[in-house]
Amino acid sequence: MTVEPVPPRRHLPPLLKLVLEIGPLMIFFFGNAYAERFGVAPDQKLFVATGVFIVATVIALGVHYALIRRLPIMPLVSGVVVVVFGGLTLALQDKTFIMMKPTIVNSLFGLVLLGGLAFHKSLLSVVLDSVFALTEEGWRKLTFRWGLFFLVLAVLNEVVWRTQTEDFWVSFKVFGIMPLTVVFALAQTPLLMRYERKDAAKA
Repeated sequence: MTVEPVPPRRHLPPLLKLVLEIGPLMIFFFGNAYAERFGVAPDQKLFVATGVFIVATVIALGVHYALIRRLPIMPLVSGVVVVVFGGLTLALQDKTFIMMKPTIVNSLFGLVLLGGLAFHKSLLSVVLDSVFALTEEGWRKLTFRWGLFFLVLAVLNEVVWRTQTEDFWVSFKVFGIMPLTVVFALAQTPLLMRYERKDAAKA
């Protein structure tokens, strides 16, 4: 009896992955910024932007799945929340739902990561194990930092959407949260280097 080798998991090219993740957000921003040029009333442009955001998100997830036959957990969860809360926004004509979407997603990620640590599980390693080879202590520290970071993003979103204009919130969602996330990720480089597994470093 022969055992067939398991085919390696396919991964998207980094640039395409970035486009699929950032693309819907950019469409959301431009939909809100330019809706009035197409005759949309100022108080309705966020609804239009939400509609195109939902469509763009579904298309991005579909392309992702078509190319590698699987969906990473974080984009999938975020996409589901976009569809659900965006749908509620349109159905009930209430902008609160789409504005709370980042709060819900980031709170969920943060609580899941920190909750996993409470049960001695570094859940971030499940998502990123194919990318980084860290010791158990390294995974614990990285998971803790990202868990706190997601909760900080949730609080920031609440402060911004409750105190600022709709246009400012849309800009912050696209041009505030993303740069903050990139800077935070880069700031973890010393931790990644310090806790890299020795066997991985020699490979």
